Amino acid sequence: MAFSGSQAPYLSPAIPFSGTIQGGLQDGLQITVNGTVLSSSGSRFAVNFQTGFSGNDIAFHFNPRFEDGGYVVCNTRQNGSWGPEERKMHMPLQKGMPFDLCFLVQSSDFKVMVNGSLFVQYFHRVPFHRVDTISVNGSVQLSYISFQPPGVRPANPAPITQTVIHTVQSAPGQMFSTPALPPMMYPHPAYPMPFVTTIPGGLYPSKSIILSGTVLPSAQRFHINLCSGSHIAFHLNPRFDENAVVRNTQINNCWGSEERSLPRKMPFVRGQSFSVWILCDAHCLKVAVDGQHLFEYYHRLRNLPAINKLEVGGDIQLTHVQPFQPSLGSGL
Repeated sequence: MAFSGSQAPYLSPAIPFSGTIQGGLQDGLQITVNGTVLSSSGSRFAVNFQTGFSGNDIAFHFNPRFEDGGYVVCNTRQNGSWGPEERKMHMPLQKGMPFDLCFLVQSSDFKVMVNGSLFVQYFHRVPFHRVDTISVNGSVQLSYISFQPPGVRPANPAPITQTVIHTVQSAPGQMFSTPALPPMMYPHPAYPMPFVTTIPGGLYPSKSIILSGTVLPSAQRFHINLCSGSHIAFHLNPRFDENAVVRNTQINNCWGSEERSLPRKMPFVRGQSFSVWILCDAHCLKVAVDGQHLFEYYHRLRNLPAINKLEVGGDIQLTHVQPFQPSLGSGL
C-alpha cells in the first residue's frame, strides 16, 4: 500500500482556519475534521470546501446551527452569491462535546458521517475538482483535519475481527506534532469489539496511532492495550466506576504498579465521542486525548519492536484506528 504523496494532517489549527487541499478534491478522498464544539461562544460553526481563500466560491458549506432547536444548513456559494439552502432539521452535535466529521467525496455528492454514522448527502452543484481549500470557522476548537486518499479502504466493508496496520518507517526523534500519513479507515461505521490488530515492525520512536470512538452511555470501563507476545507493555484503562484513568504493564501475567495521576479532570465522558493519540518516544509513550496532551508513560518493556499488537475492548464503540507518522519539516 503506497502512502507516498499523501497530505499531512493539520493539527490543532487555530480558528478561523483555511488550509490547502493538496491536489484538490478527488473522487474517493475522505477528509476527517475532529474537534469540540465550544459551549461558551457563538451558536454556529461551518466547514467549507472552497476555491481559494476568499470564500466567494464555496462548493460545499456545512453549517451546524445550535439555535431554534438545532439544525444543519448545507449550501453552495458562487461568485459571492448563496444558492438555496438545504436544511437537515436534526442536530447530531452538542455544545461542549467533541465530534468527528468525515466528508467523503464521491462523483455525485458529498457524504457526511457524524461520529461514525451517515448524517447527510449533498449533491454537487459545481464541479468538485475546483475545490482546493478547506476552511473552518465559528464556535469550535479543532484537534486535527486529516486526509485519506482514494483507494486505501478495504474493498469488503464487512465487519473485520483481525486487520493489519500498514506503516512506513520514518526518521526517529520527531516531536509530538506533525504526522504525515493519512488515516486507514474502515467504511463500516463501527469496528467489531473486542478489536485486535497487528503492528508490523512493532513500535519505534515516531510511531503513533490515533483511535476514535464513543463511550457507551452505561460504560464502566474500557481498555487500550499495546502488547508484546503474552505481555501487555501498555495498558490504558479509563474507569468510570472509579473516575480514573489507570495505566500499567503486565509481565508474565503479573501487573506492575498502577499510574493514575492526571494534570486535569477525567477526559472521557459516558455517551460522548473521543480521540486518543498514542505517540511512541524513545523513553516513553506520550498520550493525548481530544488533541490535548494528558500524560507520559515511561517504557517498562524496552524492546519496542516486539510491541506489535493493539487490543481494544470494553464499553465503547470504536470507529477509527489511524496510523500516522510524524514528518520532518512539514511546517504545519
